[in-house]
Amino acid sequence: MSAPEQKLSALIITYNELGYIEKCIESVSFADEILVVDSYSNDGTYEYLINHPKAKVIQHPFENFTAQKSFTLKQASNDWILFVDADEVVSPSLRDEILETINDPDACEAYWFYRIFMFKNKVLRFSGWQTDKNHRLFRKSKVRFTDKKLVHETLEVDGSSCILNEKLTHYCYKNYEDYKSKMLRYGRLKAKEAFYKEKHFNYLSMVVKTGWKFFNHYFLRLGILDGKKGIVICYLNALGVLERFRELKRLEKKNELAYYLVMP
Repeated sequence: MSAPEQKLSALIITYNELGYIEKCIESVSFADEILVVDSYSNDGTYEYLINHPKAKVIQHPFENFTAQKSFTLKQASNDWILFVDADEVVSPSLRDEILETINDPDACEAYWFYRIFMFKNKVLRFSGWQTDKNHRLFRKSKVRFTDKKLVHETLEVDGSSCILNEKLTHYCYKNYEDYKSKMLRYGRLKAKEAFYKEKHFNYLSMVVKTGWKFFNHYFLRLGILDGKKGIVICYLNALGVLERFRELKRLEKKNELAYYLVMP
């Protein structure tokens, strides 16, 4: 007697993703459950989701990416989880590999996905992203999101991790202002991480690390071969590093002011 087919929950977190969430949900429609946790979108994303025949949507305030994803994971009904971003799309070939994988009795506990990065509708081949990979498919019972990171959340796996052959398509760049705001947001969250770890602002580190980010991604990681797309992406990624230091400095000043205000 063959084993019953494994059920899959597709999980997504959203905030103002109208124009992208439609493709994402369509691409994961093979899942037995599609659960979206929305951070009170105001662009029509939530209204679209509540009227979607297959998606279940919950609104939950956003604190940071790790907290939001941990909350979302707890709401899932099934053990096998496919966690995708709202601007990511699962291709038919990746869909087939996912279904084959979760029904393999020798499956690993978690799977890394490599990604294809899209600059609008063109492939971004280099600029530091060519080796990027993330855990996207895993057993809920065998993982947890570590609370050590607020952004670029990390999965702790009780067991083995493997890599799928097919890639996830990531529409990372919608337009300049959207990507810029994303990098600034990431930078501020990374600053909070550093502040909680009692790291301190340093001008030299700010200059060196910001410059290194651009140099590394544009020259060493071949962003120069992406043409104008590479310049834009590498500049904005470096801007995110600069914002991390700016925010860390602001947090330190705020903490110092609070300290002097409570002194007798």
